[in-house]
Amino acid sequence: MTRWLYTLVVWALQPLLRAKLQRRGRVEPGYLQAMDERFGHYTQAPVAVGERGYVWVHAVSLGETRAAAVLLQALRSTYPGVRIVLTHGTATGRAQGSSVLQPGDVQVWQPWDTPAVVQRFLNHFKPQLGLVLETEVWPNWVALCQRAQVPLVLVNARMSEKSLRQAQRLSWLSWPAYAGLSAVWAQTEADAQRLRALGASVQGVLGNLKFDAQPDAQQLAQALVWAQRLTRPVIVLASSREGEEVLWLDALQALKDDPLDQRDHVNAVHWLVVPRHPQRFDDVAHMLQQRGWQVSRRSQWRDGPDADDVNTVWLGDSLGEMALYYGLADAALLGGSFAPLGGQNLIEATACGCPVLMGPHTFNFAEAAELAEEAGAALRVEDMAHAIVTALQMVRFGPDENAHVAACLAFSQQHRGAAQRTVQALAPYLKA
Repeated sequence: MTRWLYTLVVWALQPLLRAKLQRRGRVEPGYLQAMDERFGHYTQAPVAVGERGYVWVHAVSLGETRAAAVLLQALRSTYPGVRIVLTHGTATGRAQGSSVLQPGDVQVWQPWDTPAVVQRFLNHFKPQLGLVLETEVWPNWVALCQRAQVPLVLVNARMSEKSLRQAQRLSWLSWPAYAGLSAVWAQTEADAQRLRALGASVQGVLGNLKFDAQPDAQQLAQALVWAQRLTRPVIVLASSREGEEVLWLDALQALKDDPLDQRDHVNAVHWLVVPRHPQRFDDVAHMLQQRGWQVSRRSQWRDGPDADDVNTVWLGDSLGEMALYYGLADAALLGGSFAPLGGQNLIEATACGCPVLMGPHTFNFAEAAELAEEAGAALRVEDMAHAIVTALQMVRFGPDENAHVAACLAFSQQHRGAAQRTVQALAPYLKA
């Protein structure tokens, strides 16, 4: 089986993609913005004949865009005149990405993976190099870049066991795509081994760019001001995914109903929940209210959260403020790790000095989770109920609270440097 069959399917799916974007756009209007860009039609001026092309950086979603911001800062330090065309697949990624643009840069949606669309993208922006962050390898991107002699490389690359098995089931498609990349730099040796199993030319293991991200200093300062007014510790369910809030609320209710009277423990802290996806903010608020909780939404705060009502859950319904939430919190329950979703990134929490409790499912960030656990920056628990009990003990009775915070900060500092190593690795593909 060859790539033409894949191309036929992807081409036929274009009307369904438009319909899906229209549906999502009713909840997240960002998806309705410049929709034709996904199909290779641009309002930005094309690169003129003889003019130097862009460096293409693809960061599909919010997490990859944060990693891209770190890389771009290091890249611009070495190559001050570089022009970037930044592409995304999600509205949250695009919203975050707009903050890293400089004069001369361009931001558009990622090209849909058909030869005609990809070719229009390449003709318009004439990239001299393509940098794909973490996981996004599209067969026609690779093939068309090869034909146009545009080096396409995968940086900060990761590959879970689950993703490897999925790719191997479609080896007729995945092998040429991974083998066709000009170079790959992996986050960990385990990622490198799995990528090599798919035919990728792995040039080295450089670490994770997200360790180089500095938490927003203004947000941390604001969190410190608000925290000084609180009389109870704060526990955050951070970047929660669908189904996890139910697990969390069930576990809280079970503690309230415990004959050993855990109610005082449950009410002895402030509870904060920050859903991973903004389209779920209203649904989570409604769920909390149905369970008998009052809801205080970040979008309605003026001088900080309500510090009085013990029956209130704070809802983090904003984007780009995780440093604020981690700065407020004394412990974080890691979203995505209590359902079999692979876990969210714990690096930002530890950089803010917030100890992490993670469930059994961290396969998307396996090595970071393991290293954090070894360093004392994170604790592994078997389920949500144990996470809540452990967090309560940690913030109310734990004599080693300062030791956990110190372990988080030391862990973050120890693993920095991937951004500069990546820029050095890219030197053969870039001209000063």
